[in-house]
Amino acid sequence: MIALKTLKELCLMREAGRIAAGALAEAGRAVEPGVSTAEIERTAKKYIEKRGAYPTFLNYGGFPSAICVSVNNEVIHGIPSKKRVIKEGDIVSIDLGATLEGFIGDNAATFAAGKLSPEAKRLSDTTKEALHIGLKAAVAGGRVGDIGFQISKFCKGKGYGVVREYVGHGVGKNLHEDPQVPNFGTAGRGTRLLPGMTIAVEPMINQGTGDIVDRVDGFTVVTRDGKLSAHFEHTIAITKDGYDILTMV
Repeated sequence: MIALKTLKELCLMREAGRIAAGALAEAGRAVEPGVSTAEIERTAKKYIEKRGAYPTFLNYGGFPSAICVSVNNEVIHGIPSKKRVIKEGDIVSIDLGATLEGFIGDNAATFAAGKLSPEAKRLSDTTKEALHIGLKAAVAGGRVGDIGFQISKFCKGKGYGVVREYVGHGVGKNLHEDPQVPNFGTAGRGTRLLPGMTIAVEPMINQGTGDIVDRVDGFTVVTRDGKLSAHFEHTIAITKDGYDILTMV
């Protein structure tokens, strides 16, 4: 069931989103060669808790960390570790949420560790652009399929693979709510977008094919062909005039 948010609830989600966005920016600044992914997690967790919020991902579905840190061919759900040290040229995708007074802000971005190869930079830049292309399709009266259609069309046109097994989603009091928001679809099909809906749009785009596999840790998802992956995400509210990004500092 889709829960349309009241103005008061949207205000709370905006506050949660602001904290999540600030934590993501802090974590991104911590991405440097020689830094462990555990250090990046500590930076984000400290930021969230200092502002009176809770790191949404911690213990969610048994996930053992406050944020996800996925490096290079890791698509999503990378578990931070003291042993995983960032190297020059890595691309690092960070996904995190903040829960404040029962409402959640969820966002993600891919960051560069030092100087990226032209191929890695192109993938990251394309995925970020795909997010904003998808957001432009998130308008009241439109359909969920419009978002995925635009993302997929753009990324496939650049020669990239679109992950299909994991998708965007509704977000509010719960991290994952209806409706699902795939990064593929048919224009004019799917759930109708209505003012008051809050959704997370999050393209996960691979340098090679869209095929993925799960690692034995039970959480980390990697590209099947070992090529790079990038991930960007915003939580937005559908308004009568378009959309409003809630995960902004």
